[in-house]
Amino acid sequence: MTDLVTRRLLVDLQAPLPRHWNGGDAFRTALFNALSMSFPAGEQFFIDSVKKGLAALPESARERFEAEARGFIGQEATHRRIHQLFNAHLTRQGLVNHWEPRIHRRLKRMEKLAGHEPRAWLAVTAATEHLTALLAEYLFSHPEALEGAEPRLRDLWLWHASEEHEHRCTAFDLYRALGGNETWRLRLFRLVSWHFATDLLRQTLHNLWRDGTWRQAATWSSAWRTLFGPQGVVRTQWRGWRRYTAPDFHPREADGLKAERWLAEHAALVPPVRG
Repeated sequence: MTDLVTRRLLVDLQAPLPRHWNGGDAFRTALFNALSMSFPAGEQFFIDSVKKGLAALPESARERFEAEARGFIGQEATHRRIHQLFNAHLTRQGLVNHWEPRIHRRLKRMEKLAGHEPRAWLAVTAATEHLTALLAEYLFSHPEALEGAEPRLRDLWLWHASEEHEHRCTAFDLYRALGGNETWRLRLFRLVSWHFATDLLRQTLHNLWRDGTWRQAATWSSAWRTLFGPQGVVRTQWRGWRRYTAPDFHPREADGLKAERWLAEHAALVPPVRG
């Protein structure tokens, strides 16, 4: 079990965001903005999934997960609140969040198909948490992804990435504890991966269109470099994505040392919530 600490993030999210806050790069800014647009609805789903999973455990097994689940919920609730503040700036810039309504529509379909079966909810959560952990790993291994970003916003994304690494095992372990099988774990992982990739692309493209930069050559040069270049997300994280499909996979095998080091070095910026 992992000790998960609920932290505050002491950055100023009242001051307006520069339109191209990520190093003046339109594509990288649009990509990260798109990710942020999915987080409030996504984090709430993760919270609900872990609550359902914890409640479904036999009382004899529940105590083993209670402290970790409480920390997980605290971290995700803080992520949800911070990204709501971040997204409010995007709305004021004229960007439109089309991803969040799609998440809500899919959740309604999921409730019709799977009801409140906690293993289905946890399998989707564990799959998504693996994808966000891969993105977190990318940020720490490739600082150029946030090169030139406004410092307070770089801190926001690295704090979020650190905690994604920290709680990457919670939903997965609950799924296994409830007897979740490999067939559905892998089916839902592939489905989640497809929706995540296509939704991220659609929202990023829409952000660029609203921003007026989608026709610029520099935008597409950055897109190729960020996604498919030698140090791009797809090339460097492909093996990590495939690793999830291995029968012996467990999220704890990922290297979280850089995330742990960042949290230790920035303890004053991300103090624990008391009480």
